Parts: sequence; C-alpha cells; structure tokens
Amino acid sequence: MGKIIRTVVLVILGILWLLPAYLLVVNAMKDPTTFTSKLSWVPTDFHLFENFAEAVNLSGLGSSVLSTLLYAVLSPLIAVLVGAAAGFAIVALRLKRGFAWFVLIFGGTVFPLQMILLPLFDAYSRAGVFDTRVGMVIIYTAISIPFSAFVMRNFFTGVAHSTFEAAVLDGATTWRIFTRMYLPMASSALVAIFILQATFVWNDLLLGLTLTQSDDIRPIVTTLSGMQSTYGGAQMSTVLAAAILVSLPTVVLFLCTQRFFAKGLALGQY
Repeated sequence: MGKIIRTVVLVILGILWLLPAYLLVVNAMKDPTTFTSKLSWVPTDFHLFENFAEAVNLSGLGSSVLSTLLYAVLSPLIAVLVGAAAGFAIVALRLKRGFAWFVLIFGGTVFPLQMILLPLFDAYSRAGVFDTRVGMVIIYTAISIPFSAFVMRNFFTGVAHSTFEAAVLDGATTWRIFTRMYLPMASSALVAIFILQATFVWNDLLLGLTLTQSDDIRPIVTTLSGMQSTYGGAQMSTVLAAAILVSLPTVVLFLCTQRFFAKGLALGQY
C-alpha cells in the first residue's frame, strides 16, 4: 500500500513539474495571428516549425548561438581546470596557508552578482573589453572558478595523501601526478562541474544585458529577451518557439551526459 501511495505522489509531482513545459510547447505551436491567452491550455493548431523559422528571422538567434557556445564551453573548461589545479595545490601539495587561499578563492561567491555590476561595467568600459567576446569569456570564467575550486578541493580531500607520496617516490613530477593520476580520478566531478557551469553560462541574462550590446556578441538568452519589447516585439507564440530553441542545447547536454555516466557505470569507472 505504501509503495502505491508513493508512486501516485511521485506521478502527481511529475505532472505538476511538467505543466510549464506543456504550456510552453502548446502555445509555441499556435498561429501568431490567432494567438489568444484564453485558450492557453488547449492545443488549437500546429505552426511550431513556422514559428521556429520566424523566431530565427526576427531575433537573430543564429548570430548569437556561436558566441554563446563559445562562452558555455571555453569558460567552464578553463574554470574546471583552474579549480582542479587549486584543489590539487591546496590538498595534495599542502600549500602553505592553503585554507586561507581556499577562503580567498571561494570568497568570490559571497557577494551577490548585482552588487558588482556597476563597477564591472565601468571597469570593462575603461579596459576596452566591453561588448567583446574576450570580456565575456573572462567574466564567465571568473565567476565559475570559485565553485569549481570548492568542489575539487573537497573531492581531492577524499584521496589518500599516500597516493601522492607513492608517485613522488616513483619519480613522477608534480605535473605528471596531476594530469595522469588526480585528473582521471576526478573525471566524474570534473564533468559534473562543467555541466553545471555550462548550463549557468548558457542561461545567463544579467551579465549579457550589462556587458554586451551587439547581436553577435550578446548571449542567446539576452537576445531572446529582446524579442519581448513593448513596441515592435514578436508575437507570444513566436517568442515561446524561440524559447524552445534556446533551451534545446541544455536538454541535449543533459541527455548526453546521462549516457556518459551510464557508460561509466557499466565499465566500472565510478
């Protein structure tokens, strides 16, 4: 009886969780010329692919996809490697005042992002990196490093220090120990951090609004928000179709990483 009740509760919660996705897809399929909020729960027609094409033509999503892909891959990748190096130095190398360095790195997450937007905008304008891809890669990397260092430091704490000592006795260099031993052992943690940070960068709106203004530089979610302007904005069904397009890469990333972890479990890697 308890198992049945638990199953029913989980099914109900799953349905509630999927309701926003249902509304998104149903309304994205409607004809923009006949769209009405009174029938938002009822599927009336199917113009999804036409709305996809209209969204791409109106918003210029295609021009911002490559930039966003660059930000969502390069910045988390750098942050993961820097965070792993920081965790390795603090734990394995037993860096002097390692905990103080860890607090200094992780202290970047203490202050809300909104507090630094104005000085960040001023600094970017003075440095000449405002509305540039380099500037966006720098800021996304900077805000991703603290969490990466936090996770990797905690992960390497669970690795016996005797492993490092044994490798040193065998004549391995510090770089070889880091790249050939510690990084492979932490592959699952590295992938998890990368997924979280890449998803955050892909869905970012605030930094894109503050630090970019060109269509080919700004992140894709910022471009999507521009479709909803008060004057001359796109129809709601077109905007919702664009939202589906924007969210597809993160869904694909989730599905691909699920297969990655399943393969790792099957091979006994984790």
